[in-house]
Amino acid sequence: SNTTPQMTQCLFVFLQEPFDADEYIERLAWRTPGGGSKGGAEAFDPKRLLEEFENHIEELKQLDEKIQRRVEKLEHQCQREAKEFAHKVQDLQRSNQVAFQHFQELDVHISYVATKVCHLGDQLEGVNTPRQRAVEAQRLMTYFNEFLDGELRSDVFNNPDKIKEAADIIQKLHLIAQELPFDRFADVKAKIASKYHDLERQLIQEFTAAQRRGEIGRMREVAAVLLHFKVTQTHQTGAYVRNDVFEDTAVLCQRVNKQVGEVFSSPEAVMAKLIQNIFENKLQAHVREKLDETRHSDVEQYLKNLYDLYTKTTALAAKLSEFNLGSDKHTFLSKLIKNIFSSYLESYIDMEREYLHTRSAVILQRYYDSKNHQKRPIGTGSIQELKERIRQRTNLPLGPSIDTHGETFLSQEVVVNLLQETRHAFERCHRLSDPSDLPKNAFSIFLLLVEHLCVDHIDYALEIGLSAIPSADAKNANLYFLDVVQQANTIFHLFDKQFNDHLMPLISSSPKLTECLHKKKEVIEQMEVKLDTGIDRTLNCMVGQMKHILATEQKKTDFRPEDENNVMIQYTTACSKVCAYVSRQVERVRKSMDGKNVDTVLTELGVRFHRLIHEHLQQYSYSSMGGMLAICDVAEYRRCAKDFRVPLVLQLFDTLHALCNLLVVAPDNLKQVCSGEQLTSLDRNLLHAFVQLRVDYRSARLGRHFS
Repeated sequence: SNTTPQMTQCLFVFLQEPFDADEYIERLAWRTPGGGSKGGAEAFDPKRLLEEFENHIEELKQLDEKIQRRVEKLEHQCQREAKEFAHKVQDLQRSNQVAFQHFQELDVHISYVATKVCHLGDQLEGVNTPRQRAVEAQRLMTYFNEFLDGELRSDVFNNPDKIKEAADIIQKLHLIAQELPFDRFADVKAKIASKYHDLERQLIQEFTAAQRRGEIGRMREVAAVLLHFKVTQTHQTGAYVRNDVFEDTAVLCQRVNKQVGEVFSSPEAVMAKLIQNIFENKLQAHVREKLDETRHSDVEQYLKNLYDLYTKTTALAAKLSEFNLGSDKHTFLSKLIKNIFSSYLESYIDMEREYLHTRSAVILQRYYDSKNHQKRPIGTGSIQELKERIRQRTNLPLGPSIDTHGETFLSQEVVVNLLQETRHAFERCHRLSDPSDLPKNAFSIFLLLVEHLCVDHIDYALEIGLSAIPSADAKNANLYFLDVVQQANTIFHLFDKQFNDHLMPLISSSPKLTECLHKKKEVIEQMEVKLDTGIDRTLNCMVGQMKHILATEQKKTDFRPEDENNVMIQYTTACSKVCAYVSRQVERVRKSMDGKNVDTVLTELGVRFHRLIHEHLQQYSYSSMGGMLAICDVAEYRRCAKDFRVPLVLQLFDTLHALCNLLVVAPDNLKQVCSGEQLTSLDRNLLHAFVQLRVDYRSARLGRHFS
């Protein structure tokens, strides 16, 4: 009530957000008469403005005291209400605790009552169950007596409308009859069985008729009665009309699956029973018929049939797994397949290995028979064998070499047949082996491939090829070992491809991988040693043939012609024939080798070729014109060396060509030529040896140029 308009205005301004003190003072001064600027309507009056400020400050102090009193009042009120609320919460907690205790007591009481009720129920059931069983037994005994008397008087067996009840009774009597001794109850057991099959036949006929009419409701009613009968067989009638039992089975199950879902209360059990019945009867009989007729008479056809039947059966199982057969349908189908094929799969790998061994031996023997070749025993340990081994690794003449008339005894057709048989074996092994035995079985097949392809065929051909390589001094030798190298190289590629494509996927994640790689490396290294030996001895033969040409065709007068002024030839006959021979051998090497092996062999041949020519030229003395002919010969040899496409060989012949210049250069220019770029790095004795070949060496006193 004591609040002035100015105080109300101050309170309003203070409560505004955000508050600006400068702006507040400016407004106060502007509203005060005489407090505005000098240019206003009234003159500026600082006294009035000061008085107004002092009054306003006093009002603000009063306002502050009033607000402070209100704040204190509200704080006291808040504290009082907080205490009241805390008391209420404590009262509620006490009430809740009491209610919880009551609930616990009620729960204990309910549990006690429930236990009593369960106990009472068990007692009632214990009394009622034997009574019901006794009533049921008495009823069954009554019906059993009717079968014993041979007269079915009960209405249940004579009224067609009570077939459901009759089926239930006859099923129970049928089970009881199976436990009775045959000698005393043979007649009654036969009557019960006859009635059982009669009712079963009636139910199946009724179910089939309803199925043909499409009466799903009636099928459902009969199916409930037929649940323990052979209802699954009714669907198979007329289902197998084609030659492919697997396709017929898939079509049958696809057709039946929809009806089973509509008719039976547990369709997954019915479908499982249907499939089990098909596997254990139709499929098992089909597999047994196909396999047993060839198991002992035709092993190849037996293995093909086993692979084909097992593949089709697993494919069929994959299709059937799409149906609802229960929670563990994959295990269920696997057991069905195992029951059919277990007896065959146990002995599979032994038959596979035996067949592959026999088949591979037949393929090889047919090939050697076609060549009229009797295989020579390798590694017999005899003296002749020892001589052969020594002759292969040296050039000692330990006896005549074998004449194979150019036959390599390597056949790509044989290799393809062996690899194809092995590929089929790997495919069957992959499909028919247990996963835990797959790496071991695949490795055993690989060992057979190594035995027949690598040892019995390739290694044998290499041994024969080595034996057929003539000695280095043989004339007109047929160096066909390069053909052996070419064919062996092709076979190696085929062998390696099958190793990577068909064996590796079967063993890549097993410890057998290391064994396979080690075995492959061991076999290839053994063959490479023989190939290297054969190539080395073949190169020796080539050099021997060159040496024979030079010894036969090269004459001493070629480099010391009688008429120095009447020499017309560009190079000697010996040089021409040697170059022609070398060119043919270079071409043969290129056809026989591949990759880096070409350069390696040509480098070795080129170095030996150079050494031969170098030593050959040092056997003669040279006139001035003879030296020119020697240079022409070396130039032709160098042109031939270009065919090698090996920088080292060409460099060697360039140096030899520079050496031959020493045979014709003027005596005074010898030092200058010897210090040239190509000769400055050579041994001085080598240079001197070439200078000594000049016929004018002593007369011209050329030795002083090297003193």
